[in-house]
Amino acid sequence: MKKILVTGNNSYVGNGLITWLTNCPNDYSINTISLRDDSWKQESFSGYDVVFHVAGIAHVSTDPSMENQYYKVNRDLTNEVAQKAKKDKVKQFIFMSSIIVYGDSRSDKRIIKLDTIPTPSNFYGNSKLQAEEKIMPLNDANFKVVVVRPPMIYGKDSKGNYPKLSKAAKKLPFFPDFENQRSMLHIDNLSEFIKLMIDKEESGLFFPQNKEYVKTSSMVQMIAETHGRNIRLTKLFNPIINAMLGRVGIINKVFGNLVYEKSMSEYKEQYRVKTMKETIVATEK
Repeated sequence: MKKILVTGNNSYVGNGLITWLTNCPNDYSINTISLRDDSWKQESFSGYDVVFHVAGIAHVSTDPSMENQYYKVNRDLTNEVAQKAKKDKVKQFIFMSSIIVYGDSRSDKRIIKLDTIPTPSNFYGNSKLQAEEKIMPLNDANFKVVVVRPPMIYGKDSKGNYPKLSKAAKKLPFFPDFENQRSMLHIDNLSEFIKLMIDKEESGLFFPQNKEYVKTSSMVQMIAETHGRNIRLTKLFNPIINAMLGRVGIINKVFGNLVYEKSMSEYKEQYRVKTMKETIVATEK
């Protein structure tokens, strides 16, 4: 039985993994630990096979007063936890980074490849990248470090842009038919991927994503259909969107392009347990 410690008590990703692994109760023992104060430093990590580190500031902020907090939590705390895990002889440390280390979505058809150099455009992305740089040198034969750079994660009760698009799909009579591509990752596909990282005792840098790229308007249409609605797609607003892309944050997030080259996300075992259509149904039901 693998003993897993999940950092953070209210993490969407952490709770998703815990729920997923309850399907195999004889294979995994899971505990959580809060890192909100320094009391965690007095706890022993000894006996755990894996520390799954998801505690951190997840949303992107442009408030300059928040910058130091991002580095303190996303970079420094990550390093402290990893150092303690290694000292306490944990076998594997899994860190949730982000595709945002490559910068924001763009108007052009941007495809991230293995040799693409990370260029964070905000302190959220930079704090994640610097955390990676702190913990990767800790990797050795007895302490395996896994860094996961997922694209946008979504699923039932998720936060971020998906709930906003879902709300639009359930209310609007029409939506812009704009050509774009985004990599996305459903929480169940991510959870199965993390399960495989644990089972195979992996180390290294990984880029999981759904099998299909997402066109925002097509996804909104799928959501509407799940609720028995027929939303009309129109190109009427495309000139306005084109003019705003690259300049307005919310437009970039909804209609921008940001994808991983598909070969980067392949793994020796199948982790995409749901197709795009199945993930929409599972999220909306």
